[in-house]
Amino acid sequence: MSKAVRVRFAPSPTGPLHIGGVRTALFNYLFAKKHGGTFILRIEDTDQNRYVSGAEDYIKESLEWCTIPYDEGPGKEGDFGPYRQSERKHLYKEFAEQLIKSGDAYYAFDTAEQLSALRTEAESKKETFIYNHTTRMNLENSLTLSEEEVQKRIDNGDNYSIRFKIPLNESLALEDEIRGQMKIDTNLLDDKVLFKSDGMPTYHLANIVDDHLMEITHVIRGEEWLPSLALHVLLYRALGWEAPIFAHLPLILKPVGKGKLSKRDGDKLGFPVFPLEWKDPKSGEISSGYKEDGYLPEAVVNMLAFLGWNPGTDQELFLMNDLIQAFNLKRVNKSGAKFDPEKTKWFQQQYLQQLSQEELTITFKNILKENSIETSLDISTIASLIKERAVFPKDLWNLSSYFFIAPTSYDTKAAKKAWKEDTPTLITELVSVIKNIEDFSTDNVTTIIKEWITSKEIGFGKVMMPLRLSLVGSLQGPDVYQIAAILGKDETIKRLENSLNTL
Repeated sequence: MSKAVRVRFAPSPTGPLHIGGVRTALFNYLFAKKHGGTFILRIEDTDQNRYVSGAEDYIKESLEWCTIPYDEGPGKEGDFGPYRQSERKHLYKEFAEQLIKSGDAYYAFDTAEQLSALRTEAESKKETFIYNHTTRMNLENSLTLSEEEVQKRIDNGDNYSIRFKIPLNESLALEDEIRGQMKIDTNLLDDKVLFKSDGMPTYHLANIVDDHLMEITHVIRGEEWLPSLALHVLLYRALGWEAPIFAHLPLILKPVGKGKLSKRDGDKLGFPVFPLEWKDPKSGEISSGYKEDGYLPEAVVNMLAFLGWNPGTDQELFLMNDLIQAFNLKRVNKSGAKFDPEKTKWFQQQYLQQLSQEELTITFKNILKENSIETSLDISTIASLIKERAVFPKDLWNLSSYFFIAPTSYDTKAAKKAWKEDTPTLITELVSVIKNIEDFSTDNVTTIIKEWITSKEIGFGKVMMPLRLSLVGSLQGPDVYQIAAILGKDETIKRLENSLNTL
């Protein structure tokens, strides 16, 4: 690439960051790092009516948790700031007026009420009102009014908008890195508003101006912006600027495969659609987040990368550096990517299993602390025994609680299966055997109990099932000899005697 790659993620602070937005940020980040480029965060807050307090901080914290750091942006000022559009509003009017002078835009004085009436009239005729070449010469704008009248209205403080004048009768060639070549008939486009008399630009103008001034080389954004591509290309041309390369990412679809993934889908099916927990400042409603639900950021990033992209191989587990090396826009799909909650859990389980013993032990200690557990047991060994069945850190507690809290009741079905008429006699004898074991290591406990069972000429299940039931409270858990060795001789005997008294 001849130019240094510069890409941007440009969310609006109107609420929590959806995982679709996180994926857009991720793909921009991967592309930038793959090509040694710069990843920019720009906050598009021109719509102050929809601004939500705390949303910008939420966006930045989400990117940080997902390990998608931006190189330039709010708090990381570079040479192209400021990085909030509200702090750049003095820039946009100049370019709107430049388009007026070149004849590529015009002042429109039509009120909202007038336009609403025209839409209603068109609907009554089963038609659609479009502000474009078919209607603009019959409306109140600088194409139909004299220069004197236009200036008079502006001087009087009349409300106006500046609309882009879509060129007629052109088959506009568009190029997209993901979707290839497209052609658009400009006669079908409407004259979008670029600037309003309140001094604020619309998204279309601000977006183009900022991308140009920030020297953005590639615009990688969601499919929902594809209908705006023709307008944006025409704006670049009208302003005499070279357009960036565009790539429109496919939608993330509902698990059922139809429609865009929404918060309602997550609420209904029990999975988050936001990276972090979000509390709505107005309603107080709390929405769950992947972080608070116990997901590891590596799992979330890996899952998001596969929503619309594939490496062309069978490999599924990619750490960030692996993703950077493998990522290619040409391998992003055109069609929507169906979100799969179960596949997300699968990624989570894979990454939980890959935690080092030290990381796993620290995580387990934190879980025990949350459950007010203080213990002298070998936490590291217990964690390694139970981790294979765990998906989330909280599962470590669910799978291990019996190590720290002796069972006071027993699973009814398990007791019926394990505790027979002759079981008390066998368990009483087993207690005597265990009392005589001096070396209470796993290997030695295993050897002695197995030899005793063999000498009795009975099936192993007649002893092993009630032993497990006594120690765990159910027939679940890892190797029962390991459980006994970790608990220690005294606790093992105590639990066996308790089961004798209870069962």
